[in-house]
Amino acid sequence: MLICAVLSVVTPDFLTVTNLFNILRQISINALLAFGMTLVILTGGIDLSVGSVLAMSGAVTATLLSGGTDALTASLSGLAVGVLLGAANGLLVSYGRIAPFIATLATMTICRGGVLVLTEGKPISFHSEVFSLLGKGYFLEIPVPVVWMLVFCLLLHMILRHTVFGRHVYAVGGNEEAALYSGIRTERIKLAVYTMSGFFAAFGGIILTSRLHSAQPVAGMGYELDAIAAAVLGGTSLSGGRGWMFGTLVGAMIMGVLDNGLNLLDVSSFYQQVVKGCVILLAVLLDRSREGRT
Repeated sequence: MLICAVLSVVTPDFLTVTNLFNILRQISINALLAFGMTLVILTGGIDLSVGSVLAMSGAVTATLLSGGTDALTASLSGLAVGVLLGAANGLLVSYGRIAPFIATLATMTICRGGVLVLTEGKPISFHSEVFSLLGKGYFLEIPVPVVWMLVFCLLLHMILRHTVFGRHVYAVGGNEEAALYSGIRTERIKLAVYTMSGFFAAFGGIILTSRLHSAQPVAGMGYELDAIAAAVLGGTSLSGGRGWMFGTLVGAMIMGVLDNGLNLLDVSSFYQQVVKGCVILLAVLLDRSREGRT
């Protein structure tokens, strides 16, 4: 609220309806990645591969569309790639006993290399009016990506708060050993959350590809940091076991408002990186502060 108040004073364009919808549309992709990241962090893990999975899913979808494949098949194929990559992360972490940081760092590097091979380092363009509705369409005057963001946020909130699976996610992150002795199949929970993270990264990649009408080989670079920052700013503990999905949505909005405000103020992109780094550092310090009070 403080950031919004300051920006509304220093730039008159900030509080216009057009700009507010523009912010919501911009944050929708980061929010989708952050939803998946929140699930992973709640179990005490981390997923550094979401930006690369986003790029890979977008590249696969764009390649199929440019070859004449229909929009539905191409989209489902892109989603399937993301789900498989997320499941691979889950298998490496849960059954392979590899630290999440190392496992997802390796996946991130492999995917980024795979995207460059698939795209040959060049954007892949296509023409599909149906597919463009995913990123540029409207539903009841609301941008479609924003609708997806709100639907998934509500759905994940219900899953975490009102299902056995949700309680098990919190239990694994709170105390994995105790969860194991309580009969919870911790490996399956971890496999599930990494798979879901891959799904949300792929969905974000498809929306980005739809919005840009092309797949970019450098798409998604740095998105993993934005997703982590959004989750932590929203109250998710990096130690696991504590957090909620609407908090992550608020964290994504803070990041989006900051980006938009800096653009309106015509701040250099170099300085924007500095500010964003400071925000991520602040998020970690806030998390440490919360840990110290509990």
